Amino acid sequence: MKNRTRDINIITKIMNYCEEIFATQKYFGSDYNIFKENFIYKNAISMSILQIGELSGHLSEDFKDTHYKIPWRNIRGIRNFMAHEYGNLDTSLVWDTVLEDIPKLYKYCVELTGMEREEISDEWKPE
Repeated sequence: MKNRTRDINIITKIMNYCEEIFATQKYFGSDYNIFKENFIYKNAISMSILQIGELSGHLSEDFKDTHYKIPWRNIRGIRNFMAHEYGNLDTSLVWDTVLEDIPKLYKYCVELTGMEREEISDEWKPE
């Protein structure tokens, strides 16, 4: 039970970073060219993705095995690449992650925890 509580706490933190990504995207807009050219936007998003990857590495193996629908190893892998090869980061890959993967991860975490937060505006909450 101790691992379960720890894992849920980690998932909650991952949800927080997903929400930060949504809020950042709402603030700066959904235009890839703005993302590509604005280092503040790019860095804010990248740091949240990096933190999600870091947190995913602290989930128990039992949790990752049980909840295999999420590619935890890939999430950790993008964190490692971002941390060690940031200068070689493919901006379009990060953008695709924001548009495709982060909403799916968030939705999965909400289903897992049952903790969707009411204060999340419908304007930036993923479908």
